[in-house]
Amino acid sequence: MVPLSYFLVLSAVLFGLGVAGFLFKRNIVTVFMSVELMLNAVNLTFVALSYTFRQLDGQIFVFFVMVVAAAEAAVGLAITISVFRKRETLNVDEIDQLKW
Repeated sequence: MVPLSYFLVLSAVLFGLGVAGFLFKRNIVTVFMSVELMLNAVNLTFVALSYTFRQLDGQIFVFFVMVVAAAEAAVGLAITISVFRKRETLNVDEIDQLKW
């Protein structure tokens, strides 16, 4: 059996990679992928703790986080496509105004 600490360390590493990608990358697609990585790290923590404490609360939270992640991906992709069509770039530094 794998100890809980291994899952928590893996989740912390994944979350840290997501934060680093969010802060240092300048591409909108990479930023959205980093946010998804952070959400998956939180999901891993919820599932590991839910399994360890034999309660379903964590798995129910995972379901809601997955719904939010799917909605974020759909809306984020629509916004990304719209911005690319108008500006012809996906660089975050060049998209600093909401007005075209």
